[in-house]
Amino acid sequence: MNPINEPDNLPDRRAEPRPGRRLPLVRPDAPRRVTVTSPRTAAARRPRYPATREIDEQTHLGEVYMRSLLRTQFRLAIFVCTVLACVVGGLPLLFLIVPELREVDVLGVPLAWAVLGGLIYPGFVAGAWLYVRHAERNERHFADLVERR
Repeated sequence: MNPINEPDNLPDRRAEPRPGRRLPLVRPDAPRRVTVTSPRTAAARRPRYPATREIDEQTHLGEVYMRSLLRTQFRLAIFVCTVLACVVGGLPLLFLIVPELREVDVLGVPLAWAVLGGLIYPGFVAGAWLYVRHAERNERHFADLVERR
């Protein structure tokens, strides 16, 4: 083995010019360049202080993270509840504005009762499903934010 840990039987690539490239001037007795690195490269880095530790220790930054997650989840809950309240609260207003709907029967049941008794519950289930889906997405974004820091 030669001084740079290469087997002696490998050809010297400096001696083979590529077409269209000039060879650098290298003296055969010149030492090869060696990259020198410091053995203390880790000394310059700060120890990583994960954001999960900030949250667990309830520091000011951890409180900011948790407050942002709670605010996002609360905003989502208010939105879903507002939409459902507008739909449920808007039904009497709809029947008041359009009196012809009061006279419509669905399978012998007045439309107002059919809507309130049957169609509202699938709306609640859909609202709950959307809320859970978006809440989990918010939590995934929060976890990515915390892990990325």
